Amino acid sequence: MPAATPPKSLPPLAGLCTLEEAARPGLLVEACVARLKRFHYAFKRLHGILTARITAEPVYELKMAFGHHAYLCAEHVAALRTRVGEMREPPLGLDDVPHPALEVYFDEILAAPTTEELVRGVYAVAVPALDAALAGYAADTNPLTDAPSRRVIRFARLELADLIAYGREAVATFGEADRTHLDVLLAQAGTLDGTGPISDAPPVRGRSATPYRYDPVPRRDARFEDLWNQGVNPEAFLYDPAFPARAKVLMMLYKRLREIDVPEVLAGIIAETTGKPWGYYRDMSRQLWDEARHAMIGEVGFVALGVDWTKCRVTWNWSYRLNTECTPAERHAVLFFIEQGLMPKTGKRYEYETAVASGLPLAATMQDFDWADEVLHSQTGRQWYVPQFGTLQKALEYGDKAWSRILSNWTTVKDQGLTAHENWWPTVYAQACAAAGETPDPAVLGYATTYEGRRADLKTVGE
Repeated sequence: MPAATPPKSLPPLAGLCTLEEAARPGLLVEACVARLKRFHYAFKRLHGILTARITAEPVYELKMAFGHHAYLCAEHVAALRTRVGEMREPPLGLDDVPHPALEVYFDEILAAPTTEELVRGVYAVAVPALDAALAGYAADTNPLTDAPSRRVIRFARLELADLIAYGREAVATFGEADRTHLDVLLAQAGTLDGTGPISDAPPVRGRSATPYRYDPVPRRDARFEDLWNQGVNPEAFLYDPAFPARAKVLMMLYKRLREIDVPEVLAGIIAETTGKPWGYYRDMSRQLWDEARHAMIGEVGFVALGVDWTKCRVTWNWSYRLNTECTPAERHAVLFFIEQGLMPKTGKRYEYETAVASGLPLAATMQDFDWADEVLHSQTGRQWYVPQFGTLQKALEYGDKAWSRILSNWTTVKDQGLTAHENWWPTVYAQACAAAGETPDPAVLGYATTYEGRRADLKTVGE
């Protein structure tokens, strides 16, 4: 057969660029790797900063946003590690600090003494600087020879655009940053990508002269009242066949919202665990982000049903006690032990089936994805936690022991007079009925469980 004549209108070079653009030399491999390593370092430090500040951040919306953005940074760290490894670069040297001033630059942001300064440093200074550096790389490298790097950069910039947009609104709440010292440090490092003049002068530390230490004590804003309250037993209600599915959905939404404490625990596990492969930090950051989403699922569900979620008493008992009484390894053990208990038919499958039975499509969607996430988390634990013990049984026994130690003195919060354990359930249930135009069921409205009656169910309090 005669050779076909190629259509003149087809884009050249697989649509990557024009012939003219591909004919420009661009950066050589060594220069590409040097910049990519700096981008890797920046994403890694941003991940560490956002993760380390989740627990002690009182503002709920910021706590959730930090979890999301830390996860995105973790994914881009992984992508950059892979790309550098493809570019004739063993050993990779990815744990090296590119320049001392760059290290101090991120240390200063991490050590921000207030929420306002932290938000400004991350979103008004560091994130835009990183995006500008990525844009410069995309413009300078050859779009054909370095197409794999350009793809990594493209996806990173898509998500950095989301961070910049979020940060623009957040910074508007707090005011503009005083960035003079940070700008000096970045200039000393030759800007973030190292293409500017590099200074040999030792960088000057300000607030980071005292090294930052992770703060394990969770904090909540003023919407979260009576943080020790255990006056309602959602597990006992949920598994009682006498109560209707639609009312049980409210208890499940409370359980989802209460998962705000899981990111507070996971953040500490990640921040205080060193020397793991990056896959560990990426997977644990994904789990943290999932748990933050679960809390927001609870928030959205309540709003959709016409309920003021602040009328619930969203406790901090779990995160407070694990973070202040357990090592990172023990916290991970407790988390894994609880997650394994969610896998039988009486766990996440039951919650999903209850949501379906309620006739509320949104509730079914929420519980379906919550179930899928928890299956993933169970596998994450089996990959990163269980191998430390050799067998699944030994891993579970260690988690049970750590959790039982916490449970053994759980009632001390009552003995100390920290809460009266107010029964908040009637208010929430009545609101939902009023929004739906329904008459409250007296048996459901009158549900109450004493604090002492909770003890048999406390092993599920974390989820």
